[in-house]
Amino acid sequence: MAVYTDVTEGELEAFLRNYPVGELLSYKGIAEGTENSNFLLHTTTGSYILTLYEKRVEKADLPFFLGLMQHLAHKGISCPLPVDGTDGHVIRTLAGRPAVIITFLEGMWLRKPQVVHCREVGRALAQLHLAGQDFSMTRPNALAIEGWRKLWDAARGRADEVEPGLAKEVDADFADFEKAWPTGLPSGVIHADLFPDNVFFLGDELSGLIDFYFACNDLYAYDLATCLNAWCFEKDFSFNLTKGTALLEGYQSVRPLEEAEKAALPMLARGSALRFMLTRLYDWLTIPDGGLVMKRDPMEYIRRLRFHRAITSPQEYGLK
Repeated sequence: MAVYTDVTEGELEAFLRNYPVGELLSYKGIAEGTENSNFLLHTTTGSYILTLYEKRVEKADLPFFLGLMQHLAHKGISCPLPVDGTDGHVIRTLAGRPAVIITFLEGMWLRKPQVVHCREVGRALAQLHLAGQDFSMTRPNALAIEGWRKLWDAARGRADEVEPGLAKEVDADFADFEKAWPTGLPSGVIHADLFPDNVFFLGDELSGLIDFYFACNDLYAYDLATCLNAWCFEKDFSFNLTKGTALLEGYQSVRPLEEAEKAALPMLARGSALRFMLTRLYDWLTIPDGGLVMKRDPMEYIRRLRFHRAITSPQEYGLK
């Protein structure tokens, strides 16, 4: 979440008249994240999140994202729900951007996840995968290898400014992926961005999942590999085997992995690390400093990439 587009109080009050949410009491921008403009609203009926869609989110994709949230909620997955307008429409325009209001989810995201939280995230991810199996809409992953290549083409010329020799390293990664990227594994709807700031907890209990704006159809094991990258590395960039074991055990307690998925995990984790390194690298080089937008350092994922290159067995992630 972030703020790219400012909204005046008058604009917002006029916008809210189209929704059954009461009168505006206060609102503030949410600075975390990098994709959309988000505001926390307090009204006479409660708290809500207002999202204005920017950058990589295409308006044509919104029915998929919003419909998926509704579908998952009906399947028992705790996630925010889009608020219908008084005319039944969910999506409107505010400050020149497509905009929606979604319900507020209680809980907080964890700055220092522990082993118990990793296990709960694994379980929740598997439950999401199963719940999405009968979702009728589909959306290709815009940030699969072809999407990575576009980001790399835009950033490659300046990549060595961030880390000398990075361009040569990443070229070699692409050569490997284009020859050996796993195919034919179980697939369906994935979250694709289940980082700690997209998972809420109340104490040790997972209270919900948010931010489905990268959701798409892709390999389930790729989604799991993204969680290994997001949840199981420490501040010193070391991989926490205990956390990896817990996350994988949590996932397999709901949806056991096939042997081919297990074998593919090192390649998928390496690809996931490249995907997040590339979006961070592109933003690092192209987004101006300042304002409420928080850029993320690509070096974190450069270190993860190097770790995954050295993995020789999925058991090194804690897989049993």
